[in-house]
Amino acid sequence: MRTIDHLIVGSAGGDATRYGDVFDPNSGEIQARVPLGTAADLDRAVAAAQAAQPGWAATNPQRRARVMFRFKELVEANMDALAHLLSSEHGKVIADSKGDIQRGLEVIEFCCGIPHILKGEYTQGAGPGIDVYSMRQPLGIGAGITPFNFPAMIPMWMFGVAIATGNAFLLKPSERDPSVPVRLAELMLEAGAPKGILQVVHGDKAMVDAILDHPAISAVSFVGSSDIAHYVYRRGVEAGKRVQAMGGAKNHGIVMPDADLDQVVADLSGAAFGSAGERCMALPVVVPVGDKTADALREKLIPAIAALRVGVSTDAQAHYGPVVNAAHKQRVENWIQTGVDEGAELVVDGRGFTLQGHEKGFFVGPTLFDRVTPEMSAYKEEIFGPVLQIVRAPDFETAVRLPSEHQYGNGVAIFTRNGHAAREFAARVNVGMVGINVPIPVPVAYHSFGGWKRSAFGDTNQHGMEGVKFWTKVKTVTQRWPDGSALPGGSEDGGPSRIQDAFVIPTMG
Repeated sequence: MRTIDHLIVGSAGGDATRYGDVFDPNSGEIQARVPLGTAADLDRAVAAAQAAQPGWAATNPQRRARVMFRFKELVEANMDALAHLLSSEHGKVIADSKGDIQRGLEVIEFCCGIPHILKGEYTQGAGPGIDVYSMRQPLGIGAGITPFNFPAMIPMWMFGVAIATGNAFLLKPSERDPSVPVRLAELMLEAGAPKGILQVVHGDKAMVDAILDHPAISAVSFVGSSDIAHYVYRRGVEAGKRVQAMGGAKNHGIVMPDADLDQVVADLSGAAFGSAGERCMALPVVVPVGDKTADALREKLIPAIAALRVGVSTDAQAHYGPVVNAAHKQRVENWIQTGVDEGAELVVDGRGFTLQGHEKGFFVGPTLFDRVTPEMSAYKEEIFGPVLQIVRAPDFETAVRLPSEHQYGNGVAIFTRNGHAAREFAARVNVGMVGINVPIPVPVAYHSFGGWKRSAFGDTNQHGMEGVKFWTKVKTVTQRWPDGSALPGGSEDGGPSRIQDAFVIPTMG
């Protein structure tokens, strides 16, 4: 059976004692295995990173940017192969896989401007003969722990900024779909990054704990479920690391009575069901304001959902493919049953969906609930599947309160033609990313990504300038060049003459 090995400098592989299975979600069959690494594997990777990082940090930013440019070219040249590889392990359709890769590349494009981004601040004459300047320097070795749902985008969000700013980076991808992260690391080496600057270590919780505890790793970035994000944040911070840990979500879409319902339905079809709902910026809750709006929206949603095509990931006509594995398929279907048990109205039931010729594949049909209430656990928790819930709101105030009071605060959207309502909503809602007539408000790469509440732990967001701040530390220099003769022999030791006045802190004199 094919083994997807670590990418560690000087490691021959093949000595693992534990392995995880990598499935083809379309067929349900095991297609490969991945080693579940140990602390010893991590130690080898850290040693290689420690050897490579000082030289990389000393490389001028322009040369580091050239590696980013070349890496971007290589990923684009290999786009089709990467997308098919990604789809074969994740299950998302090829178009979604290409989008996964492209959104990661947009952060790499941002990193190509690292010479400008890393320029510090300078103040001339902060005091008598005194200048002050600051510089951003790399932390040393960073690590990323990434989820299965975006095996290209999220790693590039992390390692792109970390490497461009002069760090070495250790990537622990999901063991469910590890091939694309390994291939990206290979392409980074081909682009000119020194060996040891980007390495891939596979594993489960044991590897995560080893990363969080390793004294040589200065910072950890994580994306996954909220419970694990909290664990990663707490353990990493206790070990003295800088940590950003992005968690789960339950994004809401508010539909005002004046919204264009045809456009809303088209947006919901992609935002709620695209990529089988396996994304933290999916839109699984729609909140129509007023029963008239809710009834009209429901009437339009039912035929739109019936028109969705569920197919294998290589089906160019499919709107979405299978979920990642059998356990996740069962989890989603269990949540559907929970919704029924709690009294929500099951309008469209996606359980029991099978695809001819792929009966063992991990497919879940699109599902629609109506009359979901905030007290239901199926509303409170993240389902992470192709399930859309209608939560009816009697008025605008309720529509603002629902996402604001939810435990998650990743993203939210409002659909309206009323500029005042949109402005008021955006200002008041207690959520980190807001879309106005935009169903999935993922910021562009030169802004930053991050939610609030249990959707994110830590004080710094991903990519953009927030990412640069996370992967660097600021050093501030206060310098004074004394007046006096600069001629040789001006002082007893042969150096320039020195003024005799004692130094006084500028703000005090």
